[in-house]
This record gives sequence, structure tokens and C-alpha cells, in this order.
Amino acid sequence: MGTPGRIGAYRIERLLGTGSFATVWLGHDAVLDSRVAIKVLAENWSHDLRVRERFLDEARLLRRLDHPRLVRVHGVGELPDGRPYAVLAWADGGSLRDRLARGPLPVPAAVTLLAEIADGVAVLHRHGVVHRDLTPGNVLFTSGPDGERVLIADLGLAKALAAASGLTARAGTPGYMAPEQDDPVGVVDTRADVYGLGRLGVRLLADPGEATAGRPTRGPELPGPATGGSGRAGGGPRLRVGVPAGVPAVLRRATARRPDDRYPDAAAFGAALRRAATASPASAPRSTAAGARTARRLRLALAGLLAFAPLAVTAGDAGTPRERRGGSGPLTVALPPGWGATGTGWAGQYDADGDLEPALVVSPDPDRWAVDPTVPGAFVGLSASTARRTGPAGFLAERPHADCAAEPVRRTRQGGVDWIVAAYACPAGRPVIVEAAGLAPVGLLYAQVVPPAGGHAAFVDALLAGVRTGPPA
Repeated sequence: MGTPGRIGAYRIERLLGTGSFATVWLGHDAVLDSRVAIKVLAENWSHDLRVRERFLDEARLLRRLDHPRLVRVHGVGELPDGRPYAVLAWADGGSLRDRLARGPLPVPAAVTLLAEIADGVAVLHRHGVVHRDLTPGNVLFTSGPDGERVLIADLGLAKALAAASGLTARAGTPGYMAPEQDDPVGVVDTRADVYGLGRLGVRLLADPGEATAGRPTRGPELPGPATGGSGRAGGGPRLRVGVPAGVPAVLRRATARRPDDRYPDAAAFGAALRRAATASPASAPRSTAAGARTARRLRLALAGLLAFAPLAVTAGDAGTPRERRGGSGPLTVALPPGWGATGTGWAGQYDADGDLEPALVVSPDPDRWAVDPTVPGAFVGLSASTARRTGPAGFLAERPHADCAAEPVRRTRQGGVDWIVAAYACPAGRPVIVEAAGLAPVGLLYAQVVPPAGGHAAFVDALLAGVRTGPPA
């Protein structure tokens, strides 16, 4: 399509951009002496009635919401060839894609901008709408009497949640699209947009020169999702120096592979981001030795579940070793004789503030347990977020051991908690693996136990009886 002289009452000045579904032109309203953006359905989609209706749905949706954080619609029309068009407010400040092409934004400005983008997406979520394609090109800027304002644009892939169906297009932009959008049977909801916000945050805050050898200063890494993903070995993109210390955890949770592990919507993401932004800037890189110790602990994580760190081990009365306990936040476990504990967080499980939920490893040698099948031990975790999603039986059903022979599932009440216990006899590696889960008032308790040889049921019950939850000591 060549440049048209006019579209409706508007004289066309130039092309603003093209996409898979539409072309956008800059038009001039001679009567009001103002500029508008005119979005025209692409020719190759003009005969698809479903796409035509979705195109018009977008215009109707934006007109109905009529919010200052969303692109406003002035009207709709139809070209002589029958293609519909929408007349939109012109964002004279361009797009975030344009700005990033000129170089990275200062860290404080980037964090503030990300929070404002989340505010715009939260408007959609409050009205039951999922954007589905949050990218730098769909974040626009417009000037006004109160200064520049951020606008969320291009809802061509958005759809009211109440109208979602199996026919919903699971399209998006690679790099920003949530994993479930590429799954023909995946459920796409507000958490898909949370993933997109997290990826925008990584784009805004990542060190653009992280691949440059010899760069003198670097900020914190954004670890790859514990539940899977394509992050590089040992961590995800490295963030710039000066990023507030709590922001990496917010972005990590937002970009978790499993929707249940993310913030529920854009408002929750924005609130967590603003809380994290009040923290002090992240420190410079740690020494090589300290980094090596951290990497070693991460490699020892059990099935990607645990991020290791030093941990206090408490005893009973002073000088009385009758009950040594390992603790991680509100979670403590009585230690069998000769056992120790390590651990502070359950990777992939986050609380409402974006912090890892508590977990620990107990073993005669906690550092060797995850990699040496001859060493007994246990992973114990506490998750309030998981308790909102499923119960003990459902959680254990997600953890089968296909190569092992399952013993009959049993129930036992230990330490005031009703536990479901499933034991497996395995032909290789650890001979016995026991999975247990129970519901405490503060969340779901989970234990994976590799007991010492002989009488595993009695040992497991004794270990479970020593699990306690409550305020941190």
C-alpha cells in the first residue's frame, strides 16, 4: 500500500509504523489543527471476519476504558476497499523501543518507568483484560501540561478474560511472551502480562555490555527461573550497577516459568517493585572466592529447589544439647544426632513481597547430600503460596518418581500436623526416597527425606515430629 493522501477527514503526513495486523499513519486534522494516529487493518487480514472484529473490539475497548494511561480512541471508519481503521491519539514522544535504541535509560528513571508501565497494565487487569504483547514498541509517550505521560498501546491481541476461549490467539513477541502463550492448551491470564512486565524490566535494567570482555564494573545477576527457562548457566542477565537490591528478586518472580509462581497481576507486581525500589542500591560484585562459594551452593540445590546459605542452628537451654534445631525464617526442624542444617530459601516459591519462602536441608553433611546418594538427609520447605494453589495430596502428585516402586501411601499425625507420606524404593541412586506433605496454619509443609538404612518409616515420623512453624527466633 502506497502512502494515501487522505484517510477519512485526515490528511496523511507519513508512515508511523507497520505490524503483523495493521499499519499506522500520522494524520492531520485541519479543522482542529491537531495530529492523530490512524491504525488501518493490514490488507492480508481484510477478508478475515474474525480478525476484523477483533480489530474493532480493540477500538471499542479503548474507547470504553478511556483512561489517561491507555491510548485514547477518537473514532473509527472504513476505507473504500472495506478495511476498518481507528483514529487514535498521537503519542508525540515516540515509543520505548525508540528510546532504548538510543541507549540505556538511567537506572532510577528505568525503575520509575517500569512502575508506570505496570500502572497502565493494571488498568487493563482491573477491567478483566489481558494485553498479551507487552514490548518496548507498545509503550508510548505523550506530552501534556503536567509533563510526559506513559501510554499502553496496541491491544490487538488483548481480550476480556470473561470471553476467553479455546479459540483465543496465543500470539506474542518472542522474548516477552510468557511460556503458556506458546502452549495450545495453556491458560493465558493476567500472569502472562506479569511475565511481560518482568521481561521489560530485564530489558530496561540489564547491563548492555555484559558480553564485553574486561568490563570493569557489573551489577547483580538476575538468576534464571528455578522452575525452568533459558537463562544461562549459573544465572540470568546481569543487571547494571545501581539497581536497588530488592529489584532482581521482583523480576525473578515475575518471569518465573510457572504462572503460579508469578505475581497475580500488574498491580501486585507494581507494588512489589516500588517496595523494592526503596532499598539501597545493590553492591559491587563480591570477591571471586565468595562468588565461587555461592556458585557451589547453588549447584548443590536439590532438583533446583534450594538456594543455600549459612543458617543458624539453635539448641535448647544454654549448655543443654538435648534438642538442636535448624531454622529458616519461621521454619525449624529438630536435628537428629550428628546432623547439621543449611539453607534459607525455597527457590521458585515466593511470598507476597517477592522473597523466597523458607526451606532448609538437614543432613550429616548438608553440602554433600544433594550430590552424594550415599549421604542421608532431608529437604524441608514451607510455602504459603503453594497452600493457596493446592493441598498436600495434590502437591505430592506433582512429584512422581517414575523409575521407582511406590509403597502404599500412608497418613501420620506428627508435631500437630497431618502428613501424607509416600515412599519409593529405587533401583539406582538413593535406595529409598520419601515424599511427605502436610498443611500447617501458615502454609504447606513439604519434606523430601532420604533416610538412613533400615526402618525408614520410624525415622521419617521422628523427623516430621520435629518440624515446627512460627515466628522467626
